[in-house]
Amino acid sequence: MIYLTRRAEFSASHFYHNPDWSPEQNRRVFGKCNNPYGHGHNYTLEVTVVGDVDPLTGMVVDLKQLKEILEREVLDLFDHRFLNKEVPAFATRNPTTENIAVEIWKLLEPKINFGKLYRVRLYETSDLFVDYYGE
Repeated sequence: MIYLTRRAEFSASHFYHNPDWSPEQNRRVFGKCNNPYGHGHNYTLEVTVVGDVDPLTGMVVDLKQLKEILEREVLDLFDHRFLNKEVPAFATRNPTTENIAVEIWKLLEPKINFGKLYRVRLYETSDLFVDYYGE
């Protein structure tokens, strides 16, 4: 088995808010991240696909095809977006790094028909990342 990882970057803004909580509780739990005008991050996404080397092509995956899927399914949806307002999955769910990683998995998993999606790793900053391996 070969594990192949493709990296992509995107920028997005978001805020954290629980509508069931008071403004005070939201500020206490989420701090600066509760600003309704949002704040932004530069994210680094790593998507790992696992599979056997095709004896005819010598590849697990056509890297160009994987890049096109990442651009179409993730970057076009997330890059330079206000996640809470522009990405339907986050209209009622906080766009935490964890939730973003899970959503990216849900977007990619049905589209990857070569090998198998193994991992989604999402860096919010250089020292924080989330690994998601599916459910």
